[in-house]
Amino acid sequence: MPIDPTLPYDDDNIFAKILRGEIPSTRIYEDEWAYAFPDINPQAKLHILVIPKGKYVSWDDFSARASAEEIAGFVRAVGHIAREHGLVEPGYRLLANVGAHGGQEVPHLHVHLFGGQPLGRMIA
Repeated sequence: MPIDPTLPYDDDNIFAKILRGEIPSTRIYEDEWAYAFPDINPQAKLHILVIPKGKYVSWDDFSARASAEEIAGFVRAVGHIAREHGLVEPGYRLLANVGAHGGQEVPHLHVHLFGGQPLGRMIA
């Protein structure tokens, strides 16, 4: 069910539980700013979720409240993961859903990284 990105952060969301180690995940990448793991319902040959370690509901919340250091660290982590998986060429897609109209389902900022195949049009 899509969420309201203006709601307060919910410490019981699934990604918060993954960050705390309460729900197992397969770590693809981790540093002080970000944690990445495979999506359990992949929509492409490669579908990785990248989440910040900070408590941010959405991209909007993150861009408004995160420090410059957190933002830079998170963006660099996403780029590192894409390069590490050989996605820069031929290309990949990043997606961050925000709010009900954007289809956001988990109230913790997360970026979907898709690749490994031609992805077609963004919106049909």
